[in-house]
Amino acid sequence: MEILDEALRKGQSTLSEYQSKSFLASYGIPITKERLVKTREEAIQAAKEIGFPVVLKACAPEITHKTELNLIELDLRDDVSLSDAYDRVTGHEGVSVDGVLVQEMIKGQRELVIGLTRDPQFGPCVMFGLGGIFTEILNDVSFRIAPLEEKDAQEMIREIKSHKILDAFRGQPPVDVDVLCHALVSIGEIGMKFDQIKEIDVNPLIINGDQPVAVDALVVLDV
Repeated sequence: MEILDEALRKGQSTLSEYQSKSFLASYGIPITKERLVKTREEAIQAAKEIGFPVVLKACAPEITHKTELNLIELDLRDDVSLSDAYDRVTGHEGVSVDGVLVQEMIKGQRELVIGLTRDPQFGPCVMFGLGGIFTEILNDVSFRIAPLEEKDAQEMIREIKSHKILDAFRGQPPVDVDVLCHALVSIGEIGMKFDQIKEIDVNPLIINGDQPVAVDALVVLDV
């Protein structure tokens, strides 16, 4: 896998968000529409291609806590607001960026998390749970040792206490469970195939309509 090989050659301990999502997308995990740009003009053009509103994020392998560093600008609806946001995202002292991620603005009331952790005893383990700000607060998660079959993924998603949010919810349609299960099986496949990957964190995985979409992701490497 070219993305992974290049990162390892450079000695990166993590993939950038753009690299992480590109890598996951190659395994069929749905991600946001996005472009990595280097200039304000490229950002405006990318936003027009993707369609407003958009999100801007500073992007580099070293940047893993964008919200805390004020490196995210949300719900940008025109060229002027995007241009101003671009200057803010790239203007932080002491923060080096490889580029700026222009990403479609995904809205959804339901947020999930999927991921991978490499246990010293059991090896790669797949995780599923309630995402967003509630991940650490409620710790409503389930685990399976990789590799997974679809029936394992089906069991995982029904084990969390909050599993009813996958059903029709507050006027929202039921989640496309087939897509969700495929994503979990794929995470397990990645864990089995690449020993160099220590951890994967996809959070949030927002439900847009009935479709799960990876809005943010981080792949941690064993270097």
